[in-house]
Amino acid sequence: MDFKDTPEEAQFREEARAWLTDNVPTEAEMEGLDFMERAKLWQKSKYEAGWACLRWPKKYGCKEATAIEQVIWNQEEAKFSNLPLGVFGIGQGMAAPTLMTWASDEVTDRFIPRLASGEDVWCQLFSEPAGGSDLAALRTKCERDGDDWVINGQKIWTSGAHYSDWGILVTRSDPSVPKHKGLTYFFLDMKSPGVEIKPIKQISGDANFNEVYFTDVRIPDSQRLGEVGQGWQVSITTLMNERASIGGGSSPVRFSSLFELAQKVNIDGKPAIEDSSVRAKLADWYCQESGLKYTGYRSMTALSQGAVPGPENSIGKLVGAPKTQDMASFAMDLLEMSGAVWDPEFAPEAGLFQQAFMGAPGGRIAGGTDEIMANIIAERVLGLPQEPRLDKGIPFSEVPTGS
Repeated sequence: MDFKDTPEEAQFREEARAWLTDNVPTEAEMEGLDFMERAKLWQKSKYEAGWACLRWPKKYGCKEATAIEQVIWNQEEAKFSNLPLGVFGIGQGMAAPTLMTWASDEVTDRFIPRLASGEDVWCQLFSEPAGGSDLAALRTKCERDGDDWVINGQKIWTSGAHYSDWGILVTRSDPSVPKHKGLTYFFLDMKSPGVEIKPIKQISGDANFNEVYFTDVRIPDSQRLGEVGQGWQVSITTLMNERASIGGGSSPVRFSSLFELAQKVNIDGKPAIEDSSVRAKLADWYCQESGLKYTGYRSMTALSQGAVPGPENSIGKLVGAPKTQDMASFAMDLLEMSGAVWDPEFAPEAGLFQQAFMGAPGGRIAGGTDEIMANIIAERVLGLPQEPRLDKGIPFSEVPTGS
């Protein structure tokens, strides 16, 4: 691994840092704008200056930069804690690569610049109540009617559906073949008649996830991606980019924040940092965080050298999400009774640990559960046999569903 920027990368980093320093808006400049308005304003500012979606082709108004330059930009942008990031993650990280791989030039020329500039927000309509972690077990059906498809069914855990303009959607078009072969993939206007969105209130108080119902929703065949029955292959494109987008995501609770807390609070009249059991736990989490950091550096080195990273994203997610949950839980234990107070106005550290603890289970599901990540590593890295599947080769309509 090489931890240093090349001269060209160092110059790019300085240019990015200088532009960010001069252009990141102050709180006063953002005053009166809600989160979505802030996010769109910042994205438009980046796009107009040529800093949005750096790796995308120049014909969409982007720089067509290298992968490592995108990583460098992300690192520098993340240093500004007041920026409204995340709204465009699904559209730019998952929907756009899928469109650029499978859609016509007419479609990409229409939608990709709007994704880069922040004019459109997209969501991903994949998970279903009956499918669990098995995407190919989905039951939302599509039926051809002339030049349209009629969609009926339900999706769940759809992040950002309540504020999205467009969505990518995978459906079942043929239940008479094995489950992976009877899927068809579309994109659709989220304001289409028959689309009903119901936010899911989480224990943290947030409502980022949604249930989405489809009742006789009509989608033009021109909005199909891939051939009829090719939906699984298109979905793999989305999933690969999803894992790359969220696998290395930063945790809201870091070792440094927990270490500082252990210095502030007491156990039996002494700083918690002096307790041997506290120190042992901190050492474990320091090792985990260091491992994730250097695994990320390995990916960066591969990108810098023009190679494709291996399974690091699955490793990062499998370790990182449970680590966040465990560290937040331990921090709340250190805070004793005040750990039960999670109102940011009254809780220690503005409720950082409480919010992280409440939100962590979602992180262990989004983009593939812990079990899915473990299977990927077992099968594709360690070469272990595939998990037994009783439905392999059986027409989907004949798969037992229970009483």
